[in-house]
Amino acid sequence: MSPVAVFVVLAVAVTVGAVVQGAVGLGLGLVAAPIATMVDPSLMPGVMLWLAATYPVLTLVKEGGASDWHGLGWAFAGRVPGTVAGVAVVSLVSARLLGLLVGLVVLVAVVLTWRVVTLPMRRGVLVGAGLVSGVTGTATSIGGPPLALVYQHETGARLRATMATYFLVGALLSLAGLALVGKGDAHAAGYAVALVPFLVLGFVLSGSVRRHVDAGRTRSAVLVVCAASATALVVRSLLG
Repeated sequence: MSPVAVFVVLAVAVTVGAVVQGAVGLGLGLVAAPIATMVDPSLMPGVMLWLAATYPVLTLVKEGGASDWHGLGWAFAGRVPGTVAGVAVVSLVSARLLGLLVGLVVLVAVVLTWRVVTLPMRRGVLVGAGLVSGVTGTATSIGGPPLALVYQHETGARLRATMATYFLVGALLSLAGLALVGKGDAHAAGYAVALVPFLVLGFVLSGSVRRHVDAGRTRSAVLVVCAASATALVVRSLLG
């Protein structure tokens, strides 16, 4: 595939992913990460981490006041060691195996929280979600589902703002961790800059979808996006 074709494909994927994340609170990595891996694996996970650090700014400008700072504090307590573990995974462990295991665990969690279990918003649960998210977010660039499942019963604005804050800080931690072990990628950063206009376009287009989701459909949207994200991880891992 030519460089121009790769950019066009990624631009479309980023726009669609930005629409989903702007409406639900997560989804950019779900849509764009598998496609980026297929069309140009050399860009991963760098390009998605840079985009994940950029997009939340748009959400926070609009809804930042709704963030759950108390819960985020505990989630970040898990995210920091999770990021360290994620850096080790990138260096030492097969990303395919990690993606497969994480995808299957998230799918089971979606099924359980849909019908059987309600994840309590307690410090232990938040720390655990942050820990898992730190590992998967750093190693695969898809780290939203663990925390989103904890917040699935919150309002749309609270979920989006909290996830945006978490994505912003988490992505910066992951990028810093990768840079410290020599896994930083200036090419991926430059590519991400070129894709920023498509992030903005997706955010603008997400407005009408956001209103639809906020009309009593937040939890269903979160579960669907988390299940799709996990399925994408499993399929990507199996196909290599």
